[in-house]
Amino acid sequence: MNTHDTPEVDELWTRFHKAVNMSSRELVDWLGVQPDVAPTPGPDGPAPLGMAAVGILGKRKVDLTAGDLEAMRKIVDIVADETAGTTASEAANDERKRHRLMSVGHDPLRDPGD
Repeated sequence: MNTHDTPEVDELWTRFHKAVNMSSRELVDWLGVQPDVAPTPGPDGPAPLGMAAVGILGKRKVDLTAGDLEAMRKIVDIVADETAGTTASEAANDERKRHRLMSVGHDPLRDPGD
């Protein structure tokens, strides 16, 4: 039996793919050229959740690992938290918010139908 064939995983899969509205290529490009807007010390290199999103975008649901599911939950939560109560243009005009969203694969200016 496939442990990922559950209603909870189906819902998470759907929510993740709605939250991550950038293609893996777009996300890889973004992670490679992201501006340094975070004044606090942190690891150099691409955002770990962004790289996890790239990996997940290249998988089938049946191939997800427990780590993938955890990353998907975090990404969905970040996108929900960062976009709650704001319009797309407000999120896009807030450089920190836009950077955080883009770093997990969510372009706040992208039309949901794109």
